[in-house]
Amino acid sequence: MNYFLSVTLSKFCRVVVAPLTRTRSYGNVPQPHAVLYYSQRTIKYSFLISEATGVSDTAHGYKDTPGIWRKDQVDAWKPIVSVVHDKGGIFFCQLWHTRRISTKGFDGVEIHGAHGYLIDQFVKDQVNNRTDQYGGSLENRCRFALKIVEGVVNEIGAHKVGIRLSPFANYMDSGDSNPSALGLYMVESLNKYGISYCHMVEPRMKTIGEKVECTESLVPMRKAFRGIFIVAGGYDRADGNKVVDEG
Repeated sequence: MNYFLSVTLSKFCRVVVAPLTRTRSYGNVPQPHAVLYYSQRTIKYSFLISEATGVSDTAHGYKDTPGIWRKDQVDAWKPIVSVVHDKGGIFFCQLWHTRRISTKGFDGVEIHGAHGYLIDQFVKDQVNNRTDQYGGSLENRCRFALKIVEGVVNEIGAHKVGIRLSPFANYMDSGDSNPSALGLYMVESLNKYGISYCHMVEPRMKTIGEKVECTESLVPMRKAFRGIFIVAGGYDRADGNKVVDEG
C-alpha cells in the first residue's frame, strides 16, 4: 500500500477530487445516493478526498454532514468506498471538528486543519489568545496541529495521512498576521512525519467563494515540503492546465 499510494499519487494523479461539503447525509449518515456521486467522479488511478466527516457527535458545525464515529455510519460508508475501489480509485476520508460554528475501508485520512475550524483556530494568531504551551509563539500555536498529525501517523501510518491547511484564509475571522511564515513553518514541521501529502488552499481564497487578487504565493511551501503538494482554490480549467504545464 505504501508503494502503491506514493507511486500512484506522484505519477498518475495530477488532478484530485477535492472535498466538498454536500450536507446531504441525513442524520449524519452517508446516504445511498453518495455511491453514485463518488462513482461518477472516479476513474482508474484517480484520487478522491471525501466530504468533511465528523469524528464525534460534537464535531459538526453544519446540518446533515456525515460522521464516522458510529457503526451505522461506518456501514453506510462501506458501499461508497467499495465503488471507488472497484473503479480503481484511491479514497481518503477527510476528518474534521468544526469547533467554532477509525476509518474502516478508506485508503487513508485527510486531517482538516483549515477554514477556521478547530485546528486552524489554534494556529492563527488572530483567534488564538491562549497563554499556555498552545498559544503565543508560532511553535506553540502549531503544537496542537502537529500532535494530531503525530497521533494519526502513529495509528495508521504516515503514507495514509494527508492534511489540509489554509494559512492565508480568513474564514470566520480566523486570520494570521504572517501567513507566509505560518505556512512555511507547518510544511517544514510536517516533513519529519513523512506524511503522504499537504493540501494547501491558494492565498487568493480569503473567504468562502471570494477570489481576490493576491501577490502572495504557495511556491515557497511547495519547495519546502518533501511530500506531494496539492493546491486548491479558485481554479478553472485554464488555470489548472497552466500551473501543471509550468510545474
